[in-house]
Amino acid sequence: MAVDLETVLTEINGTRPVLEQIANKWSVLILAVLCTHPLRFNAIKRRLDPITQKALTEALRRLERNGLVRRHVISSSPIAVEYSITPLGETLRDPFTVLIAWAKAHGQEVGRAQAAFDALAPEVAQDEARRSAAA
Repeated sequence: MAVDLETVLTEINGTRPVLEQIANKWSVLILAVLCTHPLRFNAIKRRLDPITQKALTEALRRLERNGLVRRHVISSSPIAVEYSITPLGETLRDPFTVLIAWAKAHGQEVGRAQAAFDALAPEVAQDEARRSAAA
């Protein structure tokens, strides 16, 4: 189904909250990792290094609340928790694949643009570096 950008912008109050839930710093990467197969918490954390335990916990809870990830407690000794993508989350596979491919194809170009901007506006670059470090 083709989506008209003007329609998205007109209906921003309906789309913005959903986009905020799935298009944040870690959600895309978590869902991409889980698209391949279910994983335990620490396996996800290792794949997404340098994500913190707190950030991963919060992101997984948000994704679970939104119906995109399923949390399954495995009754073993010790008890383990495994996360998998839901059918709803699976519908994001194709858009995320395109987004990740774009990032791979244009990552160096974005890096060059950032370096050029930072050279012209070093005070803005320092502020951005502080914000990134705090996140």
